[in-house]
Amino acid sequence: MTAVAILLGLAIGVVVGAVGGGGAILALPVLVYVLDEPVGPASTASLVVVAVAAAVGAGSLARHGSVCWRLAFTFALPAAIGSVFGTLGSREVSAHLLVLAFVPVMLIAAALTWRRAGESGEGGACPHPPLRRVVVAGLLVGTLTGFFGVGGGFVIVPVLTLWLDTPFRRAVGTSLVIIGLTGIAALASHLVAGARPDVGVTATLACATGAGALLGSLFAHRVPTALLGRAFAVIVATVALALLLDVLFLGGPPT
Repeated sequence: MTAVAILLGLAIGVVVGAVGGGGAILALPVLVYVLDEPVGPASTASLVVVAVAAAVGAGSLARHGSVCWRLAFTFALPAAIGSVFGTLGSREVSAHLLVLAFVPVMLIAAALTWRRAGESGEGGACPHPPLRRVVVAGLLVGTLTGFFGVGGGFVIVPVLTLWLDTPFRRAVGTSLVIIGLTGIAALASHLVAGARPDVGVTATLACATGAGALLGSLFAHRVPTALLGRAFAVIVATVALALLLDVLFLGGPPT
């Protein structure tokens, strides 16, 4: 099982480093369905995994000037606040309902990612969007982070590119900084609320994902943006449909 966790962690990390998110949206199903973790601890463990991957990927991309630091910190503060409210809300629903609510979010993320893949916007300077728009976007993404136990990158990058006019490459790096900051805030909320993930499984998957994120960030510039984005969109949509079928016809995730 350790070898499986390492291989899957590397694959998840490559996705995170290459497209600026999506780690937890893939890590949560892996933890639940492959590594046999209950949904509650798995959602907390996924935050650890994505925070490590985001930190590694952001560090690599920052060396190439691909991070809009002012936008990242402005976005991260309301996102951290939203993550607290999302965490509180997640404690009031069952595991089956949590997964059912997760599925449409994944499908929307897939559609946004596919649309983003067709955009050019590879270069350009960091934008200076109105503060109000950044705060609203941060609150919404942070709520998703806390509620679903995900890093939010699958939403952050489309928001940065399509709503806040951030060039794609800069959106990837900026997204990883935001994911790291909001993921830490959401993780703290989960731990205070009593969540206790499996330390061994979490550490193994997190280390492998961190290594994968480094590889993904190094090779991202050599792969066409459209190919990366659309491949990720297909993966996310496939996982969403598999989750839906499992909950509706196969008894759902372990509790």
